[in-house]
Amino acid sequence: MSYELIPPQVRSRLKDLRLTSRRAVGLHGIGLHHSRSRGAGLEFAQYRAYEPGDELRQIDWKLYARSDRFFVREAERESPLAAWILIDVSASMAQEDAARPGWSRLDAAKALAACVGELAMRQGDRFGWVALRDEGLQLVAPAAGARQRDRLLLEMHGLSARGGFPGVQQLMPLWDRVGAHDLVIVLSDCFDPACLELMQKLAAARREVLAIQLLTVEERDFPFHGGHRFRDPETGEELLGDGVALRADFLRRFSEARDLLHAQLDASGIRHAGYVLDQELDVPLRRLFGSRDAAEYA
Repeated sequence: MSYELIPPQVRSRLKDLRLTSRRAVGLHGIGLHHSRSRGAGLEFAQYRAYEPGDELRQIDWKLYARSDRFFVREAERESPLAAWILIDVSASMAQEDAARPGWSRLDAAKALAACVGELAMRQGDRFGWVALRDEGLQLVAPAAGARQRDRLLLEMHGLSARGGFPGVQQLMPLWDRVGAHDLVIVLSDCFDPACLELMQKLAAARREVLAIQLLTVEERDFPFHGGHRFRDPETGEELLGDGVALRADFLRRFSEARDLLHAQLDASGIRHAGYVLDQELDVPLRRLFGSRDAAEYA
């Protein structure tokens, strides 16, 4: 199921990435967390071959009797990191463009959410998600393991983009569920002021917030020629204009709006990356979670 959302070449590159939190402190010090603790914990995780130095009490003797090989039962203790994936499913997320037909902002958000879930599962981290729409929140609390990953993939397939971004009152459940030191990853076009306000409030409340802004190729390049009808997907408002005549002014104003957004995110301590619909899916993930060299390469 995950292969439908994560292309094979992207899946292969995910092995080089690691979800990190500045606030979670573990065996590796500040900036990384010791996400998976194997040993004689309470919840069974997996079997692995016996290695010199393993405790004899961890050997599964019944399995040895059946296989004549030594296997160790590993258990997984709760990770210190809980990651929340906040997915904007308002109408503007349905936008796609001619550069990649059938691939919308929401499609990209679903695939990125699947990648984050895959990373978290591999590390033994807990992860949950919230679909954000003014009709109400679709919230799943953090949990670890393949079952949680599979539930994420199933629910991603069922998401559609419509309506507007939720208001302040509709977002209230987040404050009861997102822990004070949780990692929050927001997937949105970030155009609605309410989205920025939510991220700023979460960051001010000591949640570590990361933002991935999802953009279309047309927003980046404005490749229109001749007469064109431009339509706002949330309000339905339309504008008729000549693409060539509008291009320079649009690109200037769009660049200024992005620069302002980045400055506001930086001022709130929110790490951020952009994704344009014609890019490789893992570009923003490498910028946020890869090594410095990998981030610069991306």
